[in-house]
Amino acid sequence: MEQAQSIRYPVPNAILRLALPSPLRRLFDYRAPAGVLRSSLQPGMRLRVPFGRREMIGVLVEVCDSSEVPADKLKPALELLDPQSPLPPALFKLCLWTAQYYQHSLGDTLSWALPVLLRQGEPAQMRQERFWSISPEAKLDDPRLSRAPRQRDALKTIAQHPHGVSHQLLSKLQLNKDSLDLLLEKGLVQVEVRRHAPTPRHANWLAQPELPLNPEQRAAADSIRAGFGSFNAFLLAGVTGSGKTEVYLQLIRETLEAGKQALVLIPEINLGPQTLARFEQRFNARIALLHSAVNDRERLDAWLAARDGEADIIIGTRSALFTPMQNPGLIIIDEEHDASYKQQEGLRYHARDLAVVRAHQENIPVVLGSATPSLESLHNAQIGRYALLQLPHRAGAAKQPKFLRLDVKSRPLDSGISAPLQQAIGQTLAAGQQVLVFLNRRGFAPTLLCHDCGWLSECPRCDARMTVHQRSRELRCHHCGHSERQPSNCPKCNNVDLRPVGAGTERAEERLEILFPDFPVLRVDRDSTSRKDAMDNLFQQVQKGEPCILVGTQMLAKGHHFPRVTLVAILDADGGLFSADFRASERMAQLIVQVAGRAGRAEEPGKVIIQSHLADHPLLVQLTEQGYFAFAEQALSERRSAGLPPFCHLALLRAEAHKPGQAEGFLDDACSEAELQVGELGLTGIELLGPVPAPMERRAGRYRAQLLLQANARAPLHRLLHSLMPALEAMPCGRPVRWSLDVDPIDLF
Repeated sequence: MEQAQSIRYPVPNAILRLALPSPLRRLFDYRAPAGVLRSSLQPGMRLRVPFGRREMIGVLVEVCDSSEVPADKLKPALELLDPQSPLPPALFKLCLWTAQYYQHSLGDTLSWALPVLLRQGEPAQMRQERFWSISPEAKLDDPRLSRAPRQRDALKTIAQHPHGVSHQLLSKLQLNKDSLDLLLEKGLVQVEVRRHAPTPRHANWLAQPELPLNPEQRAAADSIRAGFGSFNAFLLAGVTGSGKTEVYLQLIRETLEAGKQALVLIPEINLGPQTLARFEQRFNARIALLHSAVNDRERLDAWLAARDGEADIIIGTRSALFTPMQNPGLIIIDEEHDASYKQQEGLRYHARDLAVVRAHQENIPVVLGSATPSLESLHNAQIGRYALLQLPHRAGAAKQPKFLRLDVKSRPLDSGISAPLQQAIGQTLAAGQQVLVFLNRRGFAPTLLCHDCGWLSECPRCDARMTVHQRSRELRCHHCGHSERQPSNCPKCNNVDLRPVGAGTERAEERLEILFPDFPVLRVDRDSTSRKDAMDNLFQQVQKGEPCILVGTQMLAKGHHFPRVTLVAILDADGGLFSADFRASERMAQLIVQVAGRAGRAEEPGKVIIQSHLADHPLLVQLTEQGYFAFAEQALSERRSAGLPPFCHLALLRAEAHKPGQAEGFLDDACSEAELQVGELGLTGIELLGPVPAPMERRAGRYRAQLLLQANARAPLHRLLHSLMPALEAMPCGRPVRWSLDVDPIDLF
């Protein structure tokens, strides 16, 4: 966080340089609060400060003797909130690196790293509760209770708990609050406000025996184990069902035995309860779960427990990467290829990449696991940055599923389902097995069409069509969230012949219920699982093993174990074959392999039917006949020839504004400034592509454009960005524009 050279004014008292939760890439100077000694200050402490007409919570970065602000204009901080920094030095260092690499405000970066309650100024303390306990001088046969049987019984119950009874447990123990208040008046009980005592470490970590490892699993585990105690990055590439999780579990057990903590990142919230249950079954360990569905108080308690060494295993989605650990020993990134590890708003960090940085800074091993590793990770393994460990076979007696490409050209499709597929589903259900039908489009149909005049249900705020949601009788835009009632007449010609075009999960579910009325059809998408515990209830029904049909989006593709699913049907595999996005084919291949991996995970063989209008497309043929790694090798070769990531480095400058032309005008000036700085800094190997309108130019009522910066090497690109960002912030044409920088973007759209 360098500041421009200018006059510095010496100040008699210490100057606190603070990072505030603001998009401004600068630090702010304040005087220390009255009565606070310089010797008591350390980086990472929080202070409440005046900022304009409001107050903000800032984080101390450094203490200085001089400032660019004259002494008489420096405001004092209002209050020091922490007796010691809630951020351990290692995590503070990671935040500094993150802000610099992603060219983001340090204050905003630190805000992302802190739990919500700490950002709001709450004490960095575990939840305090009231505990009721018997007074030292109290007697159970106190004569004042001879005619108060309820009070006497309450006193006996309290006496059975020498460490006190939590106020939350009163109703479970059938303790009446009025009786306790009367006992308190008589001095027979006392109330203490304190936190729960931390659960002690268990003597035996295993709650159930470990599964025997096959030779491939053992070799992978031995290689990772040899890297314990220092930084090593491992790419564990195992086919679906190969037993990667068992390798994780045994490595975590060894980490715990060494007195260390393990951090496990998962891509989706919906995998949290399933992963937590598996870990709780295996370990007598204190487990903290952190993701966006956990309330703010629970998240802070889990964060503090990990920081203070009171949580042994931390499980969470991408933001859990910023969880402090007192004794870090191992980081595991499950499904490392998953795009949800990349934050798409605000601080646009990639949790997988930052996990490697954190492991390096803390000198511990990191394991990246996937059946379909990202091309970036495979490239890092090829050049020796990561050690590649492969599990090419399924564990136990399970066999890889067989692929069948079903050409649906000229075939009639019934809500997206061909006749041969219907027959295969019927045969599977009749055999007492389960079927998974995959369609990566939620809703009933992608759009609504007037058969008379050709009107389409377009979003009034986006260059996109609204999806039909039949059950709620709504049209919804999946880009901006706009929704409206489904019309009964065409808004353009008033004709009543409005037809849903295409198929979504709702439509497939409805049709399958008609085709197979004797079997339950369970839909798994964002709409059907929005209620609490909805996903758990659905999966509990599947785990019963009775014949059923699962219909869903990519939520079904990630990490779930369905031992009775023997047929996977992919209704439409053509989406990624002709996309303008250079990553589309990689994502499509990963999705197909991940979905296919749900089939035949137990003794019964699995089959995967892929419906396509391009069944002989070379990519599909290679993927289904030679496997994902053959596809990945070919894709990397094509990327190398085209000079695309991972063989180049990208940064994407996005801009949006309410009026047409404003965003492109700002990016035109940004491009000119970047060209000027490339020359002044003597940089080579950098290309500026654009500005151009975004592929979806209008979204949520704003007009969008983008400028792509591409470089052969990372260092010159970051040197340019470091110099360019302050210039962009000072541009007058940027005031009506909302703009952002995305370093290492994974989505160019």
